[in-house]
Amino acid sequence: MKRIIITLFFFLAAVASRAQVNDPVSWKFSYEKKSAGGYDLVLKAAISEGWHIYSIDVPKGGPIATSFRFDTTAAFNLSGRPFEVTKPEEKFDEAFGFKIKTLAAGAEFRQRITSLKASFEVKGSLTYAACNNTTCTPPQEVEFTITVRDPDTVVAPSTAAKVSGAGNAGILSFFISAFLLGLLGVLTPCVYPMIPMTVAFFTRGTANRSKAIINALIFGLSIVVIYTSPGIIITLTGAGAGFANTLSTHWIPNLLFFLLFVVFSASFLGAFEIVLPGSWASSSDSRVDKGGALASFFLALTTVIVSFSCTGPIVGSLLVEAAGGDVLRPTIGMFAFGLAFALPFTVFALFPAILARLPKSGGWLNSVKVVLGFLMLAFSMKFLVAIDSVYHLKLLSREVYLAIWIVLFFLLGMYLLGKIRFSHDSEVNHIGVFRLFLVIVVFSFTVYLIYGLFGAPLNGLSSFLPERTSNSFSLTRPAGAEVNSRNIPSPGTFSTGETCSVPKYGDLFEMPFGLQGYFEYNQGLACAKEQGKPVLLDFKGHACANCKLMEAKVWSDPGVLGRLRNNFVIVSLYADDREQVAEEEWVRSKVDGRVKKTIGKINEDLEISKFGTNALPLYVICDPEGKPLSKPMAANFNVGEYEKWLDEGISAFKSK
Repeated sequence: MKRIIITLFFFLAAVASRAQVNDPVSWKFSYEKKSAGGYDLVLKAAISEGWHIYSIDVPKGGPIATSFRFDTTAAFNLSGRPFEVTKPEEKFDEAFGFKIKTLAAGAEFRQRITSLKASFEVKGSLTYAACNNTTCTPPQEVEFTITVRDPDTVVAPSTAAKVSGAGNAGILSFFISAFLLGLLGVLTPCVYPMIPMTVAFFTRGTANRSKAIINALIFGLSIVVIYTSPGIIITLTGAGAGFANTLSTHWIPNLLFFLLFVVFSASFLGAFEIVLPGSWASSSDSRVDKGGALASFFLALTTVIVSFSCTGPIVGSLLVEAAGGDVLRPTIGMFAFGLAFALPFTVFALFPAILARLPKSGGWLNSVKVVLGFLMLAFSMKFLVAIDSVYHLKLLSREVYLAIWIVLFFLLGMYLLGKIRFSHDSEVNHIGVFRLFLVIVVFSFTVYLIYGLFGAPLNGLSSFLPERTSNSFSLTRPAGAEVNSRNIPSPGTFSTGETCSVPKYGDLFEMPFGLQGYFEYNQGLACAKEQGKPVLLDFKGHACANCKLMEAKVWSDPGVLGRLRNNFVIVSLYADDREQVAEEEWVRSKVDGRVKKTIGKINEDLEISKFGTNALPLYVICDPEGKPLSKPMAANFNVGEYEKWLDEGISAFKSK
């Protein structure tokens, strides 16, 4: 009751004096760069003499605290909470009956953020109330926009264009893959027979040809919109940095995705059909007969719903693969899929004469589903690998994984030859030329996998396969021998240099290609100081496909490997590992204030706090004190550029 009376008093006093008192507080907004990709948003208040505002930290039941709201976007991440740079004065307030922190004359607040972008805007607002000994202003809300422009980026100038290009190439390849999946979805038995029926809708009453063309275009555009919508939803709701990490490393989503893929593959192999409620299709189909643009939309919706039993598993696979990557991938992937799916319908509706040249429906359509079923079953193993590696279960070795794939693709080849039949399959009395080529490809791939089982690196599949270890079986060389004439050491051998001490966590992790190094930051720096070498920090992850590709395609190169072995102390820091460390090794984050208890969280926090990003992989060349000698590098599959970047780091270290 007392608080209500006091608050009412201050409010009435403020209203009475509002016409006579100008706002005694003015604000200025700016930013300061703190590290590569790390910034402080600076919010300064100039306060008139005799007035004060209240601290961020105000006891419950007290006056209006100074508070901040930031409109977060994909362009940046907030690091922790807003904090006061100006030390507030704490004194007893008779009106409220307890001590309250106030700021007079001037105040400075800051909010730390991280971003990989060179230019972006931060919008938000702040709320405060100003008081003197007799009155208070009403609560004030001030909106602000801070434009951050930084010509420096996280990657080195010599590699910035290429690294950026690699990212664009990754998105482009993903777009093409999703587009091809969309075309593949058209060739399933649920979809392909619908093309003539759909085209007939647009060709009836062809007297008004222009109207038919417009309706056909609306139909195609509607399909694209319908398929793109789930991607947009995932992009908008799943953009947090922790979301992708959890999705790709935690055992629960990975196990669910594995089971999801197994169910989808079983459906494609003919065990059952995944269908949406029939009322959905009936409801949308009933609106088609009304004609016009609206009818074209509902015809598109009906097409999508009816085809779901065949396209649903493909769409689900695409969304699962996209959700763990760049925030735009779900939208881009679903747009590409919808575009490819709508393209044949739209083209044949615009040019119905081409329809006569299409091959007739038949058993080959079911064969497409079965092939997809085998591929999805093979792809499902990826999620088990993530669980096994992140949690150090050591159940799914590279050899076991390859053996399962060899069996799956051998069975696929036998199916294409007609030696294995599933339900609804037609008998294969002979095979055509195209099917023969498929058989050759599948069996050649199977032989390629067998070669990998006996020691071949299989670099092209490195992002899917478990990492090679010193225990990996090999018939191509004896233990400790070189891999080939390119002088690449085999797993299990040691480099010519020696480590300064037994690597911490050496029982959990292993360096690739027989390299020596460390898996804990401080231990690596200490050895670099003792040996007088620069440090190569390798932020990586068990579930990071690009990390495996970098090692398989770049680190395996003799020139790169020689530089790594002889000129650096390598510190590999897994940012997604879930092994909990001893309590005395827990770290309280300076970024978000939380206690980090696992190896992965400690390394991720280190990467964010020092380099302003949690992107994987990230390579940083430092001196023994941990100070970067050059700009960090992200994934870059150009061996020459990576060698040049390593040489620049060595030169910078020698010139100190």
